[in-house]
Amino acid sequence: MRGARIQKNSRWRERIRTLMSSDETSPSSQHDQPDDSCKSLAVESAIDQFILFLATEKGLSASYQLSVRQSLDAFQSWCQGKSLHLINIGTHELSDFLTTRKIDGLAASSLRVTTVHLKIFFRWLAKTHLLPMDPAEPLHAPRAEKSLPETLHANYCSVLIESIDTSQYLGRRDRAMLELFYSSGLRLSELCGARLENLDLAEKFIRVTGKGNKMRIIPLGEMARNALELYLANERPNLVRPRTSSHVFLSVRGGCLSPERVREIVKERALLAGIDQNIYPHLLRHSFATHLLEGGADLRVIQELLGHADISTTQIYTHVDQKRLKSLHKTFHPRG
Repeated sequence: MRGARIQKNSRWRERIRTLMSSDETSPSSQHDQPDDSCKSLAVESAIDQFILFLATEKGLSASYQLSVRQSLDAFQSWCQGKSLHLINIGTHELSDFLTTRKIDGLAASSLRVTTVHLKIFFRWLAKTHLLPMDPAEPLHAPRAEKSLPETLHANYCSVLIESIDTSQYLGRRDRAMLELFYSSGLRLSELCGARLENLDLAEKFIRVTGKGNKMRIIPLGEMARNALELYLANERPNLVRPRTSSHVFLSVRGGCLSPERVREIVKERALLAGIDQNIYPHLLRHSFATHLLEGGADLRVIQELLGHADISTTQIYTHVDQKRLKSLHKTFHPRG
């Protein structure tokens, strides 16, 4: 495998040398060599074009575009520090960049994401003939860490939600938000993007747009529906302003709640409820899935509710449940 990788990298460098030597034989080549600022701009320009491609032709979400841009911006800064132009980048340079990121303390999961972003970026550069070959093709993303998702005990979920005083200002909104997180297992972006036209309280379901702009229908629990009815009838109208959109959850200024603000609200409510555990929106999604599995729900049903494209992503919750069963066995069995 290593020999094949070196051979491929050699072919890449040989082709680059051929292209550069043909430029050097051109009478105008001495005047066409880009300076350092142009070289750094070339990488930056290519990144801008690629992000535009993801947005307009692939229709990928703004959060995904942002994630890709963060990875590629870090790469662009590294290239600028090395005075590298796109045409000078081979597999060796990409490996050096990833090694630098690892030394800088980037987690294995984040390094895996960065590798994937580099691979799709350079594959696009090669397909659009902005580069003659794809130097990222031999790269292998590091294995994902097998860490089990954190969950919140069902009793603490109840304490967190029921501790909210709905007679206080914004109490109905925050109660409805947390009920929806735990009742339907929404992602943070899905809750922030939830709109009135996609909410059917009579039939008890909500339509949300998840990863890859895929829409799915999720049932609402009775308590979540009641909390939403209370909020929509008695509190949301007071938050509406002339330019307010149809987002379900509004800020005090009438705009849609940002993900950062929702995270703050969840943490504030956990603190007020006296829960010491680190509470965040995705923890409620993990808890939703784990408690469904503990209650006997089919894994395929949980996959559908969570919007996972691959069942292997959902299977992580079976390991959480097995861990719980082992703990119970050890505690209560005479030979545990």
